[in-house]
Amino acid sequence: MLVIINERGYITVTTDLTTAQLAKYLDHTNLKPDATEESIRETCQEAVKYNTASVCVNSHWIPLVAEELKDSTVNPITVVGFPLGATNTETKVYEAITAIDQGAEEIDMVLNVGELIGGNDKFVTEDIQKVAEAVHTKGKLLKVILETSYLNNDQIVIGCQDSETASADYVKTSTGFSSAGAKLDDVALMRKTVGDRLGVKASGGIHSREEALAMIDAGASRLGVSATVKILS
Repeated sequence: MLVIINERGYITVTTDLTTAQLAKYLDHTNLKPDATEESIRETCQEAVKYNTASVCVNSHWIPLVAEELKDSTVNPITVVGFPLGATNTETKVYEAITAIDQGAEEIDMVLNVGELIGGNDKFVTEDIQKVAEAVHTKGKLLKVILETSYLNNDQIVIGCQDSETASADYVKTSTGFSSAGAKLDDVALMRKTVGDRLGVKASGGIHSREEALAMIDAGASRLGVSATVKILS
């Protein structure tokens, strides 16, 4: 058991994984607005080197990433309704279908945060469900980003429940573009809410191996990170 102290407070790490095992929890992420073709290629090369679960990029780069990863076991994935979640449902569906047709294996969509906070569960569920139907028709996975930094515990639970009702495959903490990223308590609450029925992805602000393992301890089954090389080396 390892205990560390950092900006998240006291973290007790009981999970012990090899570097290769940990790599398969990681969605190696490059969602920077100033990402260039060169930096995207570098992200793909890093992912292949460490054999991560995926490379997560904005949809513009999916054709390039799919080509770069075609001879590997690393999946190309992209984001939909990113980063605010406030685009209309039809746009999210179109984004998802287009990205899958261009090579994406998984879709990370942002739910409509304002409607969730406003208590409009019917809209939130239907928004997710229409994207889920489109993604599942293509045989791919859907993760739903709650953007937990805006939510209280009750709203996190409802967001998880709405996602499950809508047949999502994962719930995810954060975009990485809000005021805060993944927090251990939020990950644990999400796992408690969805049990073993859905995956839980923690993303945003995970910078070290110890933090990554702590998120897995808390219940995360996937991690979205840009500090992949630092974490694995």
